[in-house]
Amino acid sequence: MDYPAMSDEVPSYLGLAPYLYYTDATEALEWLTRVFGFTEKVRYVDTAGEVFQATVLAGNAEIQLTAVGADYWEGKGVDGPVGQLNVVYVDDVDAQHRKVCAAVNDNVEVTAPQDQPYGARLFTVQDIGGNSWAFWQRVSDTVELPAGWREIKPDPS
Repeated sequence: MDYPAMSDEVPSYLGLAPYLYYTDATEALEWLTRVFGFTEKVRYVDTAGEVFQATVLAGNAEIQLTAVGADYWEGKGVDGPVGQLNVVYVDDVDAQHRKVCAAVNDNVEVTAPQDQPYGARLFTVQDIGGNSWAFWQRVSDTVELPAGWREIKPDPS
Protein backbone atom coordinates (compact mmCIF):
# COMPACT_ATOMS: atom_id res chain seq x y z
CA MET A 1 0.00 0.00 0.00
CA ASP A 2 1.27 3.47 -0.87
CA TYR A 3 1.08 6.02 1.90
CA PRO A 4 0.94 9.77 1.33
CA ALA A 5 4.20 11.65 1.65
CA MET A 6 5.01 12.97 5.13
CA SER A 7 4.84 16.71 5.57
CA ASP A 8 5.82 19.19 8.25
CA GLU A 9 2.21 20.36 8.56
CA VAL A 10 0.37 19.66 11.79
CA PRO A 11 -2.51 17.26 11.09
CA SER A 12 -6.09 18.31 11.74
CA TYR A 13 -7.72 16.51 14.64
CA LEU A 14 -10.94 14.84 13.62
CA GLY A 15 -12.21 13.89 17.07
CA LEU A 16 -11.55 11.86 20.17
CA ALA A 17 -13.27 8.65 21.27
CA PRO A 18 -12.93 6.97 24.65
CA TYR A 19 -12.19 3.23 24.38
CA LEU A 20 -13.78 1.52 27.37
CA TYR A 21 -13.28 -2.01 28.67
CA TYR A 22 -16.11 -4.13 30.09
CA THR A 23 -16.29 -7.68 31.36
CA ASP A 24 -19.65 -8.02 29.57
CA ALA A 25 -19.85 -5.66 26.59
CA THR A 26 -23.33 -6.93 25.68
CA GLU A 27 -24.65 -5.85 29.08
CA ALA A 28 -22.66 -2.59 28.94
CA LEU A 29 -24.07 -1.71 25.51
CA GLU A 30 -27.62 -2.25 26.76
CA TRP A 31 -26.93 -0.24 29.93
CA LEU A 32 -25.32 2.73 28.16
CA THR A 33 -28.17 3.05 25.66
CA ARG A 34 -30.95 2.52 28.24
CA VAL A 35 -29.56 4.58 31.13
CA PHE A 36 -27.67 7.39 29.37
CA GLY A 37 -29.68 7.46 26.15
CA PHE A 38 -26.65 6.91 23.94
CA THR A 39 -27.38 5.70 20.40
CA GLU A 40 -25.95 2.42 19.19
CA LYS A 41 -23.98 2.91 15.97
CA VAL A 42 -22.63 -0.60 15.43
CA ARG A 43 -21.94 -3.80 17.33
CA TYR A 44 -19.68 -6.73 16.49
CA VAL A 45 -20.68 -10.07 17.93
CA ASP A 46 -19.05 -13.47 18.24
CA THR A 47 -20.60 -16.79 17.18
CA ALA A 48 -22.61 -16.88 20.44
CA GLY A 49 -24.07 -13.44 19.70
CA GLU A 50 -22.11 -11.73 22.47
CA VAL A 51 -20.74 -8.24 21.80
CA PHE A 52 -16.95 -8.12 21.61
CA GLN A 53 -16.81 -4.52 20.35
CA ALA A 54 -19.33 -1.75 19.76
CA THR A 55 -19.63 1.95 19.06
CA VAL A 56 -22.22 4.20 20.67
CA LEU A 57 -22.91 7.86 20.03
CA ALA A 58 -23.39 10.68 22.53
CA GLY A 59 -24.58 13.30 20.07
CA ASN A 60 -21.88 13.19 17.39
CA ALA A 61 -19.18 11.89 19.75
CA GLU A 62 -18.24 8.24 19.37
CA ILE A 63 -17.54 5.99 22.34
CA GLN A 64 -15.90 2.63 21.72
CA LEU A 65 -16.47 -0.30 24.05
CA THR A 66 -15.01 -3.77 24.11
CA ALA A 67 -15.23 -6.97 26.11
CA VAL A 68 -12.15 -8.27 27.90
CA GLY A 69 -11.74 -11.06 30.40
CA ALA A 70 -9.68 -11.29 33.57
CA ASP A 71 -6.83 -12.91 31.60
CA TYR A 72 -6.42 -9.68 29.63
CA TRP A 73 -5.72 -7.72 32.83
CA GLU A 74 -3.56 -10.47 34.33
CA GLY A 75 -1.38 -10.27 31.23
CA LYS A 76 -0.88 -6.58 31.95
CA GLY A 77 -0.15 -7.26 35.62
CA VAL A 78 -3.17 -5.37 36.98
CA ASP A 79 -6.58 -6.29 38.42
CA GLY A 80 -8.59 -4.26 35.94
CA PRO A 81 -8.77 -1.01 34.04
CA VAL A 82 -7.43 2.16 35.59
CA GLY A 83 -10.29 4.56 36.26
CA GLN A 84 -11.00 7.50 34.06
CA LEU A 85 -13.62 10.20 33.90
CA ASN A 86 -15.65 10.60 30.73
CA VAL A 87 -17.24 14.02 30.29
CA VAL A 88 -20.42 14.25 28.20
CA TYR A 89 -21.61 17.76 27.36
CA VAL A 90 -25.39 18.22 27.50
CA ASP A 91 -27.73 21.15 27.02
CA ASP A 92 -29.84 20.36 30.12
CA VAL A 93 -27.98 18.61 32.93
CA ASP A 94 -31.03 18.54 35.22
CA ALA A 95 -33.12 16.73 32.60
CA GLN A 96 -30.28 14.23 32.02
CA HIS A 97 -30.01 13.72 35.79
CA ARG A 98 -33.73 12.93 36.04
CA LYS A 99 -33.45 10.47 33.11
CA VAL A 100 -30.45 8.66 34.62
CA CYS A 101 -32.00 8.49 38.10
CA ALA A 102 -35.21 7.04 36.67
CA ALA A 103 -33.27 4.39 34.74
CA VAL A 104 -30.98 3.07 37.49
CA ASN A 105 -31.69 1.20 40.67
CA ASP A 106 -30.86 2.31 44.20
CA ASN A 107 -27.42 0.66 44.26
CA VAL A 108 -26.09 3.03 41.56
CA GLU A 109 -24.89 6.29 43.09
CA VAL A 110 -25.77 9.37 41.08
CA THR A 111 -24.57 12.67 42.53
CA ALA A 112 -26.90 15.65 42.56
CA PRO A 113 -26.26 18.32 39.93
CA GLN A 114 -23.98 21.03 41.31
CA ASP A 115 -22.81 24.38 39.99
CA GLN A 116 -19.02 24.60 39.75
CA PRO A 117 -16.88 27.76 40.05
CA TYR A 118 -15.62 27.29 36.49
CA GLY A 119 -19.04 27.92 34.91
CA ALA A 120 -20.32 24.36 34.70
CA ARG A 121 -23.24 22.50 36.24
CA LEU A 122 -22.66 18.76 36.41
CA PHE A 123 -23.38 15.43 38.05
CA THR A 124 -21.44 12.17 38.09
CA VAL A 125 -22.35 8.50 37.95
CA GLN A 126 -20.40 5.26 37.63
CA ASP A 127 -21.47 2.71 35.03
CA ILE A 128 -21.66 -1.07 35.44
CA GLY A 129 -18.05 -1.45 34.32
CA GLY A 130 -16.69 0.99 36.89
CA ASN A 131 -16.17 3.86 34.42
CA SER A 132 -16.99 7.32 35.77
CA TRP A 133 -19.16 9.72 33.79
CA ALA A 134 -19.78 13.43 34.30
CA PHE A 135 -22.70 15.02 32.49
CA TRP A 136 -21.70 18.65 32.09
CA GLN A 137 -23.63 21.77 31.09
CA ARG A 138 -21.91 25.11 30.52
CA VAL A 139 -23.98 27.64 32.49
CA SER A 140 -21.66 30.64 32.59
CA ASP A 141 -18.54 32.03 30.97
CA THR A 142 -17.62 33.60 34.31
CA VAL A 143 -15.05 31.71 36.33
CA GLU A 144 -15.03 32.29 40.09
CA LEU A 145 -11.75 30.93 41.42
CA PRO A 146 -10.83 30.68 45.11
CA ALA A 147 -8.57 33.40 46.54
CA GLY A 148 -5.02 33.04 45.27
CA TRP A 149 -5.98 30.94 42.24
CA ARG A 150 -5.76 32.39 38.74
CA GLU A 151 -6.67 31.57 35.19
CA ILE A 152 -3.87 31.39 32.62
CA LYS A 153 -4.55 31.19 28.91
CA PRO A 154 -1.85 30.63 26.29
CA ASP A 155 -0.78 33.58 24.18
CA PRO A 156 -2.59 33.15 20.84
CA SER A 157 0.37 34.49 18.82
